[in-house]
Amino acid sequence: MAVNVETLGALERRIALSLPAAEVDREVDARLKKLARSVRMPGFRPGRVPLKLVAQQYGPKVRNEVVGDAVQKAFREQVREAKLRVAGMPRIEKKEGAPDRLEFSATFEVFPEVKPGDLAGVAIERPVVVVDDAAVEKTLEIMRRQRVRYEAVARPAADGDRVTLDFEGRIGGEAFEGGAMKGFVTILGEQRLLPEFEAAARGMAPGETRNFDVRFPDDYHGKDVAGKTARYELKMVRVEQPVLPAVDAEFARALGIADGDLARMRAEIRDNLEREVKKRVEARVKQQALEALLARTPLELPKALVAIELERLVEAAAADLKARGLKLENLPLDPRAFEAAARRRVALGLILAEVARAENLRPKPAEVRAQIEAEAESYENPPEVVKWFYTQPERLAEMEARALEANVVNWVLARANVVEKALPFEELMGAGA
Repeated sequence: MAVNVETLGALERRIALSLPAAEVDREVDARLKKLARSVRMPGFRPGRVPLKLVAQQYGPKVRNEVVGDAVQKAFREQVREAKLRVAGMPRIEKKEGAPDRLEFSATFEVFPEVKPGDLAGVAIERPVVVVDDAAVEKTLEIMRRQRVRYEAVARPAADGDRVTLDFEGRIGGEAFEGGAMKGFVTILGEQRLLPEFEAAARGMAPGETRNFDVRFPDDYHGKDVAGKTARYELKMVRVEQPVLPAVDAEFARALGIADGDLARMRAEIRDNLEREVKKRVEARVKQQALEALLARTPLELPKALVAIELERLVEAAAADLKARGLKLENLPLDPRAFEAAARRRVALGLILAEVARAENLRPKPAEVRAQIEAEAESYENPPEVVKWFYTQPERLAEMEARALEANVVNWVLARANVVEKALPFEELMGAGA
């Protein structure tokens, strides 16, 4: 029998559901009889409780379950008959019907038709980045700075020094909250202090005291002092200059080069940089390809799917804040801030799934394996990491999704105009791609 589907909007549909009351009554009776065989009531042995008492206590609950199951079954049969792809859960509403039938309506959304647009006019830039000796030495210098130690000196403080400060501020001769501190440690020149503090501390020797004024900005986060001028007394307690480790065998061993060979250390740094460059270049190209797909494939999004994704993003953000030790009541999350990201993720998911289906781009086992091996390269024991992925269904699913995405990106690149463009190493690495 043909299903009457009412179109309410671009994706919203409604169908009528009708259940024979007699069939519902029979199923309720059957379930109550089954329940009576095990139900316990005071004054009766198990299995000997009169059916009338069982019906009085459990009848409404059982009837709701039977009706719910019957409605869901009827809904599945109707949408299957109408060949509809339902997005999200239906909204079921009871209607007035004939005495011998239970009538309901089911309002729901369907998946949109996805038709990827023409990609021939899309221009995609593929960065070409060379990892040269200068890049290796610059990275080596960063690694030295990460292992810096500080030693006390008697000279005046300069940028780059670690200083320990005592200070006390007054506004109109009165102390104020947060205006005094002892043993405050900072690195000069890193702009962690107000400019007046930096200027006053610069050039001070240990034991020296200096007085200066600070005018707090009008938009300063401390409302009690915003726009006001404070008089500070600053004492330089300690000055420590940075000492970088020498690039020697000991330094190489600290980086995991067992024999301390400096040439091998530099070769490993180069290999790591080349892997990172490859990853960042691929990320840039992928971003452009996915944006091209989004731009060329306009589609209506099911509100239900957006709502589900929005809830998932908010929950993930809340879990992240909680893991950092932050209290959610102090940082309320506004779902509206996540709406654009939710819509983008839903749209991409629909487009990727359709392109993969239409173009037969589902990843092969070897392609999934390649993704896993690439991920495992950065670990100390890659073979063990590969084995671990295959024992973790959730992580394996992530790699399968990544492989599918890579196939779709390659499909886009084969149709777009890809232009290689030289990019300085520093620009790529500084972009945090």
